[in-house]
Amino acid sequence: MIRAIRKKIGPTDQGRHMSLREFEPVDIQEGYLYELSRGVVTVSDVPAYPHACKVAYLRDQAALYKALHPEQIQIVLGAMECKLLVGEFESERHPDLAIYKKKPPRQEDFWFHWIPEIVIEVVSLGAELRDLVEKREEYLALGIKEYWIVDPAKGQILVLRRSRGKWSEMTLSAGDHYETKLLPGFRLDCGAVLRAGE
Repeated sequence: MIRAIRKKIGPTDQGRHMSLREFEPVDIQEGYLYELSRGVVTVSDVPAYPHACKVAYLRDQAALYKALHPEQIQIVLGAMECKLLVGEFESERHPDLAIYKKKPPRQEDFWFHWIPEIVIEVVSLGAELRDLVEKREEYLALGIKEYWIVDPAKGQILVLRRSRGKWSEMTLSAGDHYETKLLPGFRLDCGAVLRAGE
């Protein structure tokens, strides 16, 4: 019996063109983050400390809410724990955080069908186009209900909420709090997110 050899990619594959069908099953060289961005392999270093602190703060807040309201959140997953497959754009995304309110479907290719209700990205220097433009379009096409974009350079959080097939925008600053109908009783301190890691 002949076994197929799985492709392996590493940091030298930055900029390589691949289809989602080719990219989705590949093995990776550890120590980096990989996404397929519109058919192009994108390799990133593990985020810096301030970025990690903002993600950790958001995850802690979601976990605390889940502990108090277990019926509202099924699971909160990070970049290395989930993947969003956007076939229409030949993209595979690994958001900083994904909040799922439902269990995954019972099928082998569940990543193609299990869509989080809320996706959160913390913008990194050099990734502005991906987070603010590309992912904005892709997450809308995928059916995500809310996309929170934490932008430390601008000192703001941009919340995109699905409304009639489009995003409605809300820009929040350090003095604001955010509440969402998707998580009744949840209240996010935007200033605490933006200050995390400083």
